[in-house]
Amino acid sequence: MRVLPNEHSLPREAATSTPLPDSKTELPPVIRRAEVVAFALVALLVIAVVAVLYAAKAFFLPIVAAFVVGTMLSPAAGFLERHRIPRAVSAVLVVSALGAGIAFIVGLISAPLMQWSTRLPELGTLLRDKLHVFDRPLAMWRDLQDMVGGSDAFAAAPFQMPKFEWVQPTVEFLSPTFTEFLLFFATLVLFIASWRDLRRALIMTFTGHDQRLRALRILNAIEEHLGGYLLTVTMINLGVGAATGIICAVTGMPNPAGLGALAATLNFLPIIGPVAMFVILTVVGVIAFSTIGAGLIAPLAFVGLAFVEGHFVTPTIIGRRLELNALAVFVALAFWTWLWGPMGGFLSSPLLIVALILRDHLRPPDSPQLPSG
Repeated sequence: MRVLPNEHSLPREAATSTPLPDSKTELPPVIRRAEVVAFALVALLVIAVVAVLYAAKAFFLPIVAAFVVGTMLSPAAGFLERHRIPRAVSAVLVVSALGAGIAFIVGLISAPLMQWSTRLPELGTLLRDKLHVFDRPLAMWRDLQDMVGGSDAFAAAPFQMPKFEWVQPTVEFLSPTFTEFLLFFATLVLFIASWRDLRRALIMTFTGHDQRLRALRILNAIEEHLGGYLLTVTMINLGVGAATGIICAVTGMPNPAGLGALAATLNFLPIIGPVAMFVILTVVGVIAFSTIGAGLIAPLAFVGLAFVEGHFVTPTIIGRRLELNALAVFVALAFWTWLWGPMGGFLSSPLLIVALILRDHLRPPDSPQLPSG
């Protein structure tokens, strides 16, 4: 019987100097072909959906807005229903109150706006006369251009105010058509009136008990968070509008009520609204007062108010309910405003809230997490 030597019986040099055979096992690729194909299909689907939403804006915008606003207002209709008011009547009452509030705000804003729109040429000339204080900086800029050898086309051209041909296209862009308004309010009333049946039908489409329970939790979370968001943001914006109106009245600005209502309305648009309101207050202040310094008092006071509201009040109140990343809010605002205009900007935060709720409830519990520490 032949006995094979083990590694202990071999010399130390032979045991340590024997090379290991090369491994023939191939490592799997970092990115599989199936993953690339799936990513490409999802990207094409997203592009197609965005294109359809952009092309069919006149249809999808009122429908989506009615669904989002209806979800926000459903708790109010449920409150009336618990006080023995039929659901359909509750929906009509809630939507009527919403329409009355919108009409009141529009009335406060449109009265001074129509008055100023009839004086646009006169106001443009007055604003140009007030901006003569910038003649010296412009002259210094022209001298600097001459020193560096720049073109003298800008220096030869006199300072002119921009023409007001942009007013009509801007109004057409900002104001939806009558058909869109009608579609929005009709869908809103029907959605609020049938929301309870829609909830039941949507939950019952799932067959398993766990799936139905998850759908119920998602719908309850969406309704709770959107309703709380609308109530909180509305109260904050009304406070901003009232404070802006007081600032305008104290500083002697014209139409303080209209400017306060405009500030409350524009504040529903994150980031863009306060910036637009500051520009409006600056223009109105420069035109209304004899000196630029006096006209900048109200805009600068509004900047302080917007800073306190944006950095302390809103994060303290809303931050307790939802954790909204500032970058995500800005990207969502830019995307939906580009896609659907100002109304898309209003819907950006609610749609972001819905996306976050869906992510939290649909993410698998065993998904990888970052290590703590």
